[in-house]
Amino acid sequence: MDIRHIQYFIAVAEEQNFSKAALRLGISQPPLSMQIKKLEEELGVELFHRYSQGATLTPAGKTFLETVLPIQKILKNAVRLTRNTANGEIGELRLGFTGTSILNPLIPTAIKHYQGTYPDVNLILKEANSLILIEDLLNNELDIAVIRPPDIFSKSIIVKNLINEKLIVALPIDYPVIEQENIDLNVLKNEKFIVSPPNISAGLYSAIVDTCKQHGFTPQIGQQAPQIISILSLVAANLGISLVPESTKQLRIEGIKYKYLKNQTSTIGLGIAFKADLACQPAINFSRILNDLIREKY
Repeated sequence: MDIRHIQYFIAVAEEQNFSKAALRLGISQPPLSMQIKKLEEELGVELFHRYSQGATLTPAGKTFLETVLPIQKILKNAVRLTRNTANGEIGELRLGFTGTSILNPLIPTAIKHYQGTYPDVNLILKEANSLILIEDLLNNELDIAVIRPPDIFSKSIIVKNLINEKLIVALPIDYPVIEQENIDLNVLKNEKFIVSPPNISAGLYSAIVDTCKQHGFTPQIGQQAPQIISILSLVAANLGISLVPESTKQLRIEGIKYKYLKNQTSTIGLGIAFKADLACQPAINFSRILNDLIREKY
């Protein structure tokens, strides 16, 4: 039994007229009449009493209608769910992010917009460093991740830079007075730099080392800490200084003061990472929202 036969049958039953049913279905009457006849032959019963002015259901037709109406609703719901899934309107999104990336207003704003646009998608969040997030992508444990792009990563992963964020200096609050708002990093070349280990936060580590080299020196690496909070806490404890993304300023860590660099080209990237064969529509939708926000505000 063809699904179309059921649709044709219901249309005639509801319109009680073959011509009106054909108009509703967007076909001509003769093919409709032929299809209904085939359905009756397959069932071995007459479904309609046919009159010159219309058609009414036989007792067998009424029973058949009561039986197939739920089927039609199930089919319509299946079509709707299938299309919603294909459009990324339902399902789940497994989104990863680094501790410093979520501090940038772009990311929480994008998440808020996404939840408002796709309220029926189950959002699963995971915070970790960039290298762990990339590994999770490779293992299909995440769909997309917001990271500080490392210099080296698997060829199976695509990383797209979203924006570049200024690097600023984090100093102990009692660091010898520097009056200028913007300072030359060279004056700090003898200080110990507190960093995240390169095997944990490769993107931030590389940005710090590269920035120092741009200013003509190789940084002296002091204590190492895995998270931005622990880095700032060590700075506050007067164990060294650090370079951090500008958005880190919103972390009100007692014992810290920030200074901007004179060289405004000192930046760290903020990007999204996903597998090259990405087929997750919710992730594609999230990426689109991010790019729309960037076009509007950056």
